[in-house]
Amino acid sequence: MKKALIVFLCVLLTGCAPTSGTSAQSTVSQSTPQDSSVQSSDSSSQDSSSGAPDASQDSEEPPSQPDPSVTSGSTENQDQIIEELLSTMTVEEKVGQMFFVRCPDTGAVEAVSQYKLGGYILFGRDFKDKTAEQVRNDISSYQSASGVPLLIGTDEEGGTVVRASSNPNLFSHRGLSPQALFAEGGMDSIIQDARQKSVTLLGLGVNVNLAPVADVSTDPNDFIYDRSFGQDAQATAEYVSNVVKTMDTEGIGSVLKHFPGYGNNVDTHTGVAIDERPYETFQTSDYLPFTAGIQAGADAVLVSHNVMSCVDNQLPASLSPAVHNELRSTLGFQGVIMTDDLAMDAVAAYAGDQSPAVMAVKAGNDMIITTDFQTQIPEVVQAVKSGEIDEAQIDQSVTRVLQWKYDLGLLLSLIHI
Repeated sequence: MKKALIVFLCVLLTGCAPTSGTSAQSTVSQSTPQDSSVQSSDSSSQDSSSGAPDASQDSEEPPSQPDPSVTSGSTENQDQIIEELLSTMTVEEKVGQMFFVRCPDTGAVEAVSQYKLGGYILFGRDFKDKTAEQVRNDISSYQSASGVPLLIGTDEEGGTVVRASSNPNLFSHRGLSPQALFAEGGMDSIIQDARQKSVTLLGLGVNVNLAPVADVSTDPNDFIYDRSFGQDAQATAEYVSNVVKTMDTEGIGSVLKHFPGYGNNVDTHTGVAIDERPYETFQTSDYLPFTAGIQAGADAVLVSHNVMSCVDNQLPASLSPAVHNELRSTLGFQGVIMTDDLAMDAVAAYAGDQSPAVMAVKAGNDMIITTDFQTQIPEVVQAVKSGEIDEAQIDQSVTRVLQWKYDLGLLLSLIHI
């Protein structure tokens, strides 16, 4: 599949004819970290209060990463590239692209090629005590094993949820929360932090930050409050819009979370959250930051496991076709929709004997976040082959995933231009 795509891309984008004896190995340029020195003029003048990264000072210069601004310049070419790639894929390869999974402790390289994964999400353990070079080498090994460049994501929200910045070898200090940043220097500090964080993550080989948090919360007693901007819907919408625009400028993928909005609900990592608020509350409050983020160009939206009773009182949002219709039809989002982690307790309470991943795909998710991908991927493949899930739906989701990868410059890394 990779060799066929390389030849196609070479002809389409450069007009070159492949010479005899040219191998896929010799023409492939893997997705590797971008040199932070070309990302932002601020990257070399960061102080400790703004989350200044140390990774860019690593003595080993990171290999170049595809620049998302360098594209074929044609939507028609983009569509052709994606259609050609999709046409070469088996059902197993298509389904694999829909899984954005937690990087396993062992066998991570082998799992990439075995399950044809769409991407890895890195947690604190994947960065702990490592140098920037070690992190880059790990990610490079994952990319080298993949026929289609991987999304490499992490949750670097700042405050209570950080991954890479918990390691002083990579960042000068643990990332500050949006509330702390705003208190320190207003929206300018928010924007500067988003820029610096994006530069550093890209320099490590991370091309997606699962941020910003778009939940509205003004009550310190709310579970989500410490992770939120901590202000009303209008202020949160402004925050989200600025962060998404900054991330887009720097070339890192953004993920709005947790649709349709956590509100004052409990933690779904450990239990079921039933949101009894009226639909009007979502219209006038919770939806506003998500709408602002979508209009700012957000790449993806992560759907929570909260039960949105006013829309569907039977299923958590992540497994609900009706809630996904809200995101597609009411908010007009056309990008990638992904689940929150299907390993969370709130999902198990509703899935029962059914496959959570199959339910999630049928609900309208384009990507599945899970730890148990070794079980869930074969179950989705079987559902497609049996006709339970229409392969046309799979094609639509994989197309969105590939479009995201194209926009991040990842598909162009398959050839030298």
